[in-house]
Amino acid sequence: MQASLTADSFSRLLLCLDTDREKAAERYEELRRKLIRFFEWRSAPFPEEHADEVFNRLAKKLAEGIVVQNVGSYCYEIARLVLLEALKGSDSRRVSLEDTYIEPVAETNDDAEKEIRLICLGDCLGALPVSGSKLIVEYYKDVKGDRISHRKALAEQLGLNREALANRAQRLRDKLEKCVIRCVSKKTAI
Repeated sequence: MQASLTADSFSRLLLCLDTDREKAAERYEELRRKLIRFFEWRSAPFPEEHADEVFNRLAKKLAEGIVVQNVGSYCYEIARLVLLEALKGSDSRRVSLEDTYIEPVAETNDDAEKEIRLICLGDCLGALPVSGSKLIVEYYKDVKGDRISHRKALAEQLGLNREALANRAQRLRDKLEKCVIRCVSKKTAI
């Protein structure tokens, strides 16, 4: 991934979207949401980061003097390339449930409900891209000894700083939690 936008390159990007700064900010947010959906619908891991990467690349092109007539179409073309890179780097297989055991989200006394939660957790983990599934399992792995050094090593392995790794893990955890809640409510409604 490229470096983040500087204040100057972000201003140039907004100017490209609209001469009115407020309208440009609205167009930026709208375009960012569309890009995130683009990556989500195609099962790319970390869609928010890929959307930001599209803007980073657009800003770089603008800094090089490229004139963009249709920003939306140009971003779509960049997004296609970013998607190809993302999918090339991720494995399209899904992780098996045996490789991804995590404690249930909430404690309950009902064995049947615990079983439903475990099944839903396995299904939801399997729905994630393999890279995301492996990351969340590794991040929350019960490490005998020092959890901090384990996460630091994981961040280094992925080429991230610890804060970026924590943010990524939290986004995945939030996504998993929503998925498990939906799944449990569907299965218990039957």
